Amino acid sequence: MTRAHPVGSADTRLIVLRGNSASGKSSVAAELRHRYGRGLAVVGQDNLRRDVLRERDVPGAANIGLIDTVARYALDHGFHTVVEGMLYADRYGPMLEALCRDHLGPTRMYYLDVPFEETLRRHGTKPQAKEYGEVQMREWYRELDLLGGGRETVVPAVSSLAETAGLVMAEAFGRG
Repeated sequence: MTRAHPVGSADTRLIVLRGNSASGKSSVAAELRHRYGRGLAVVGQDNLRRDVLRERDVPGAANIGLIDTVARYALDHGFHTVVEGMLYADRYGPMLEALCRDHLGPTRMYYLDVPFEETLRRHGTKPQAKEYGEVQMREWYRELDLLGGGRETVVPAVSSLAETAGLVMAEAFGRG
């Protein structure tokens, strides 16, 4: 699944956005793309897992390798790359750690920390609100599911979309 070879270049940026359902990962990724413009790839776990492969999120699932492959391909072709999703540490951690280790350019990792009650409230505003509810969200929720090594910046729920995107833009690209 993971490969040990250099990926990207000293000029490419790799950004990883992790957090629970409805924590704002996809919104932040979309805002980063809007602010940056062309040249920024978004590798979304939900898109690849649910839409492309139509598989469940289980240990060893095919989407883990597909996320890795798509992110590496984008970086190798000069795209700054945002990998976003719940990306549970126990399932996706080894792949993410190898991708970050292999990336030749700056890498920034963020965990959007939103309490369960707020994720539930935010979920109610999403188009998928009728597809699944509190019971499933409670099963999926993992409090501070951080990767080891302290590489992730924890972004609190009080950080607005604009503030979070501004933080990432400033740290990854030196501009807000």
